[in-house]
Amino acid sequence: MDEQRLIDIEMSLTTQEKAIDELSKIVYEQGLKIDNLLKINKYLLDMMDKDVVKPLSEETPPPHY
Repeated sequence: MDEQRLIDIEMSLTTQEKAIDELSKIVYEQGLKIDNLLKINKYLLDMMDKDVVKPLSEETPPPHY
């Protein structure tokens, strides 16, 4: 009976290790995406500060209007 209990604990530990590895991979990938989004956000804010991008209310309508 003790041997079966040990086997069950080892199987549970293996399952948990796999889940932790999968979660770590997801967290790492999300971190990369967040870093990329922060760079894009900074770029867009810089463009707004340089008046390259204007608010929609200040945009000139296209010539066909």
